[in-house]
Amino acid sequence: MLLVREIKENFGRYVLGLRKRGFLDPDEQLRHVIELDEQRKGVQGTLDDILSRSNQLSKKIGVLMQSGYKAEAQKIKLETAEIKERGKVLSEQLQDIEKALKEKLYELPNIPNEKVVAGQSEEDNELVFQKGDFPQLEIDHQPHWELIKDYGLVDFNIGNKITGAGFPFYKAQGARLVRGLVNYFLDKGIAANYQEVQPPILVNEVSGLATGQLPDKEGQMYHLSDTNLYLIPTSEVPLTNIYRDTLLVEADFPIKMIGYTPCFRREAGSWGADVRGLNRLHQFDKVEVVQIAKPENSYAVLEEMKLHVEDLIASLELPFRMLRLCGKDLGFTAAITYDFEVYSGGQQKWLEVSSVSNFENYQANRLKLRYKTNGGEKQLAHTLNGSALAVPRILASILENNQTSKGIKMPAVLQPYLGFDFIEK
Repeated sequence: MLLVREIKENFGRYVLGLRKRGFLDPDEQLRHVIELDEQRKGVQGTLDDILSRSNQLSKKIGVLMQSGYKAEAQKIKLETAEIKERGKVLSEQLQDIEKALKEKLYELPNIPNEKVVAGQSEEDNELVFQKGDFPQLEIDHQPHWELIKDYGLVDFNIGNKITGAGFPFYKAQGARLVRGLVNYFLDKGIAANYQEVQPPILVNEVSGLATGQLPDKEGQMYHLSDTNLYLIPTSEVPLTNIYRDTLLVEADFPIKMIGYTPCFRREAGSWGADVRGLNRLHQFDKVEVVQIAKPENSYAVLEEMKLHVEDLIASLELPFRMLRLCGKDLGFTAAITYDFEVYSGGQQKWLEVSSVSNFENYQANRLKLRYKTNGGEKQLAHTLNGSALAVPRILASILENNQTSKGIKMPAVLQPYLGFDFIEK
């Protein structure tokens, strides 16, 4: 959530930032926020004066009663009652203004980092680098949705029968491949000094609001109406919320967490070739890394997280590239995001497998996540997260890029986790 103080101090920068995201008239929306805040301050000031006056009169009543001036005390009691009634009206008015201000701030996304270009769509995302050689496949190569049927690795028909479309059943070597990938990703994270956390996969509404999934992505989340709980779209939500309403000290840093969970997304409106097979699912497995950082360190932390993901993908012997997202494609809460995509030979296309983002203080403001400096000053922390990695598209790329007429060869780093080096029919 944006800070009103920073909007006032950097109005022009915030206008340009929202225009990068495609806002046509951000000036009016930002001025509305400032006007609401000024109203809030005015009402709060008047209310504080009234409460102060009420306290003074209450003390005076006590003195008069003790001194025997009951008539004078009674007059002041009447005045106090009028003041309290006015205070009640102002308190309700203040609550309404604060609610309107918060709702308005919830509508405004984070301001993009200066490195982020405006753009119009994902076509305008910037290529930062590309590494690895494209696979040299045999003429009769197949996409992964054919391979998983031929080798009996994933069954979508059973998933559709038992749950619905987008809920696959992994079987035999397919199930072991999922488990092996998850364990490999976790071990690599633990070796990089991330603390493993196994969080719940259901969160309450406050947690969704705190990290920005609500109200922005409400239509994409599965909601249990009887309990008002939500299935998580990523473990970023419960992991980051560990530090909601928390005051840290400098000695607490660095804070590095890694967690594996199933993730759930409705993916409303998705259709076409992009949703075939494992490309887009309603339930999928993902290992997530989250860091809480001091503001002056957060971009160094972002570089560290990018290198971690880069090392993971390179170790799987997959060709990949890194993109910096343009303003129009940037997530609601992110100040900057780098997407990692692997090249999938069977489909001859790039598949996104990770997003690494710095949210700066946007999430921390919603979370009320602060830290106390050694000098005693309280500041908002910065939050960051990244996929390290999402399983389905990595699995699809491994299958497609390593297919041969004899079977599918597994990357060397995975073989100790799998107990096999080749998938055969």
